[in-house]
Amino acid sequence: MAQGKFISYLRVSTDKQGRSGLGIEAQREAVTSYLNGGRWTLVAEYVETESGKKSDRPKLAAALSHAKAIGAKMVFAKLDRLTRNVDLLRSLVASDVDLVFCDLPSVPPGPMGKLLLTQMASVAELEAGLIGERTKKALAAAKARGVKLGNPNGARALRGKQTGNAEAVSRIKEKAAQRAMNLQGIIETIKRSGITSVRAVTEELNRQGIRAPRGGEWHPTAVARLLNRLPKAA
Repeated sequence: MAQGKFISYLRVSTDKQGRSGLGIEAQREAVTSYLNGGRWTLVAEYVETESGKKSDRPKLAAALSHAKAIGAKMVFAKLDRLTRNVDLLRSLVASDVDLVFCDLPSVPPGPMGKLLLTQMASVAELEAGLIGERTKKALAAAKARGVKLGNPNGARALRGKQTGNAEAVSRIKEKAAQRAMNLQGIIETIKRSGITSVRAVTEELNRQGIRAPRGGEWHPTAVARLLNRLPKAA
C-alpha cells in the first residue's frame, strides 16, 4: 500500500502524442491505480514529450530535483519508458530519489529498484558495445572496398570546436540556470502565498525542507541568485 509523497513522470514520444494526450491517460491511470488505497499525496505530475533515445530530458531532471527537494518518491507508469539509454539509467541509479515502477509492483522503492536499473544499464551497455563492434567491422569492410571515410574537409572541419575556458564557464551557468528552473514551480507557489522578500523566501524554503543545491539550508545570498535566474514573472 502506497504511503508518503510522490512525484509522477509520464512520457510520450512525439509532439503529436503530447497534444492529443495519447498514452498519457493510460499512464496516469496506472499511477493512480498503483497509489490507490494508501495514505499518499501526489504532489506534482511531470509530462515529457521526447524521443525515448534521447538522454536530455528536462522534465525528468526537474521531476527528480523536485522529488529530492521535498523527500518524495518518483513514480513511473512503465519501466520501458526509461530503458533505451544507458546514461539515463545510470543517472537515475545515481540519484538520491526512491523510484517506483507501477508495472513492477513487486520491486520496492530504494536499493532493490536501483539494483534492477543497474542490471538493465549493464545489459544496454553490452548491446551498445556489440552494435559498435559491428559498425567498426562494417566500416573496415567499406574501406577495404575503396570507400573514402571521414570528413573530406579534414582538420578544417574541427576548427572552432575546441572547448575553452569561456565555454566551460557557460556550461556552469547553464547548469545553474537549469537548477533554478527546476525550483521555479516551488518558488511561484511561495510567492503566490504572499511571501516575496528574499529573506522571507529563504525562511520558507528552509521551513519546507527544500535543500539548497549543495545540500543543507538556504541562505539569502543563494536565494537572491536563484530568483535572479528565474523569469521575472515568477
